[in-house]
Formats: sequence, structure tokens, C-alpha cells
Amino acid sequence: MFWTVRNALVHDKWRAIPMTLGAVCLTSVFQIVQNTSWGFQPVQNLGSVKAADPFWLALLRTPLSLFVPALDLPVWGALAQMLLVFGIAEICIGWWRTLVIGYVATLAGTTYARIGLALGPEHPFGLPVSDRIVNDTGPSAAVVGLAIYVCWRCRAYLTGALVILVMIGEVLIKNNLAGKEHLAAIAAVMAVCVVRARWSPVRSRVPLGQGPPP
Repeated sequence: MFWTVRNALVHDKWRAIPMTLGAVCLTSVFQIVQNTSWGFQPVQNLGSVKAADPFWLALLRTPLSLFVPALDLPVWGALAQMLLVFGIAEICIGWWRTLVIGYVATLAGTTYARIGLALGPEHPFGLPVSDRIVNDTGPSAAVVGLAIYVCWRCRAYLTGALVILVMIGEVLIKNNLAGKEHLAAIAAVMAVCVVRARWSPVRSRVPLGQGPPP
């Protein structure tokens, strides 16, 4: 993974990650606009997702919800996550796979929120009713899912295992909606990895940057 990323950045510099830079800029614009007196509600209408919303509306807003920073977290954290993880993923697996895996992880979290509410607070995987109105935006689920997928593609299994352990620790320490959505994102992306391994076993096991010459 390190040499794949290094070689791309040395050769192409910032041209190696155009989608990532666009995502960072879009997130920055949303952050600026939603902190104005006139822009908060339009941003919420475009990209705010809550478990209380109809599922069809959540699906319509999901494409932009990934780029709307969470209101209760510092925006620099979201931007740093996107620049690092989206950038590595774009170099290693391409921009369109990065978006697909990111949205799979995000949708897994959005879907889990509704399942968790149906299970109720007494269930280990359930959620309290108060989480119905939690603003569920930001790139964190996509970041976690991409980290797992790229680690699998690059055979960085130890790094992937550490990411999973950290996310489990997050839920144990702070049992909230975001933490459980991260676990849902991990489960969804691991399912994608299993399907890909069975569907294309030879290709998926070749480390990136070390495949046979053309």
C-alpha cells in the first residue's frame, strides 16, 4: 500500500487524487454554507439524513449526506479523514470504486439505524428512540468501510484488524449511533470482500502494484 501511494504521488502529485480533492472542497463548501444564517436549512434539505425520515427520502439525500459535516464534530477531522483515506483508496482502487464502496458503507449505516430502532434499546444491537432525530451525516462510515476494503485489497490484514478493533472499542466506550453504524459499515464491506473473493479469486488476491506485467 505504501509504495503504491508513494509512487502515484511522486509521479502525479495532486493529480493522482482529483476525486478526493473535489470531495474535500465540496465538504468545505457545505461547512461554510451551513454555518450561515441563510444556508443551514438548504444544506439540511439536500443532505441531512435522520432515522425518522422516510427511507426513500434518506436514499435521495444519501449521495450528498456523505459530504455534509456532522454538526457536533470539528470539520477538520472530517476533512483530514477524507483527504487521507479517500486519497489512499482513490490511488489503490480507483475513483469510482472508492465512491461505490463509500456509498455501500454509508447506506449500510443508514439502513442499520432503522433496524436498530426497530430492535429497541434492550437489544444489544438496538438503539434508543432518541436516536430517531440524530443528524446522521458525514464521511465517517465511508472512511471506515474504505479502510477495510483497501486493507483487504492490499493484503494489509493487520492494519484492517486494528481498524476493526478500534471501532469495536469505540462502541464499548461510547455506545452511540455513530459507533454502531461504523460496525454496520464494516460488516457490509466485509460482505463485499467475501463476494469479490468468490467471484474473482485470482484477481482479488494479487497485491496492488505487484501484478504481472502487461
